[in-house]
Amino acid sequence: MDRWVCGPCGWVYDPEEGDPDGGIEPGVAFEDLPEDWVCPICGASKEDFERE
Repeated sequence: MDRWVCGPCGWVYDPEEGDPDGGIEPGVAFEDLPEDWVCPICGASKEDFERE
């Protein structure tokens, strides 16, 4: 699974780690994140992320 980088702040969503603070379990692909999911650091939307 691909990692995705937040454009505004550079935080990396790694599907192997998920987003524990956001309630996203490890193993969830970026494409499968809820549409209202946002970057846990800066609050950017999924549209602000780019494939690493």
